[in-house]
Amino acid sequence: MEVVASDDPMIDAELLAERLGPDVTVTVAETGTEAAVSEAAADADALVADVSTTVTAAVLDACERLRIVARAGVGIDTIDVGAAAERDVVVTNVPEYCTEEVATHTVALALAALRSLGRYDRDVNAGGWDWRAGGEIHRLSGLTLGFVSYGPIARRVRELVGGFGVDCVAYDPYVDAEEMAADGVESVDFEGLLDRTELLSVNAPLTEETRGMVDAGAFERLADHAVVVNTGRGGVVDETALAEALDRGEVAGAGLDVFAAEPPTDSPLFDRDDAILTPHAAWYSEEARADLHETVAANVRAALSGERPPDRIDPGLDWV
Repeated sequence: MEVVASDDPMIDAELLAERLGPDVTVTVAETGTEAAVSEAAADADALVADVSTTVTAAVLDACERLRIVARAGVGIDTIDVGAAAERDVVVTNVPEYCTEEVATHTVALALAALRSLGRYDRDVNAGGWDWRAGGEIHRLSGLTLGFVSYGPIARRVRELVGGFGVDCVAYDPYVDAEEMAADGVESVDFEGLLDRTELLSVNAPLTEETRGMVDAGAFERLADHAVVVNTGRGGVVDETALAEALDRGEVAGAGLDVFAAEPPTDSPLFDRDDAILTPHAAWYSEEARADLHETVAANVRAALSGERPPDRIDPGLDWV
């Protein structure tokens, strides 16, 4: 059996091969374009795809032996799940390997932006020593934390901030209000979320429904002292509109771990004191990376054995 893995530091080919066993050959290949992945996986039984690997119907037609596309991560927005199902190719992901890490990173970005740590850090490093350098800062307790999507990561964030004295609201049309209420979170529509939120946590996957939904109009509705954090998918937030909203004082700060184009080369959010940027690193811990490889290997082994992988993506899901 031949497995092709994306040439990405996140994926350790030796560790993956060890988990898959001696009857499987793991080859590392560049898969950053449709042409590259089509060539690399033309004779492969399985493809282990990183976040930048695009798997379209054309790619699947070029890779006739494929049985599984195993996403080494959570998001599947670069994979045509419907086209894969039509060709009897299963798609899997690793849904909860980094829930703890991304939730922790979300809280860290929110607190850093709220407390203006970026401004303070630059001021002190430049020889300053002025508590006013951080601009206007508000007390955390009593603020309203709003979630765009209320999945496992948002739920863990809600648990982590439980002692901070914040109110929590969420917009997610796929989660029942009663389920949110059991967690102490109020279900609201998107406009209601924007009108009430002071700490906005974007945790949504990238779909046609969510693409660009946090836009200029959204920033206008947020409180002027609001902080925007995105650890979901970059395309959900309009980065240009966010930069303009920061310029106009419509929001106070931002923390982003994901971007529409990764790595970003010319983002309007570069070199700003009011924006804290990290390199899609929220997922990372040594423990999460080990869990990732174990789960990817389990999914691939199942598919190559003719079994149903434990983390198969159902192509009939509303959000796929």
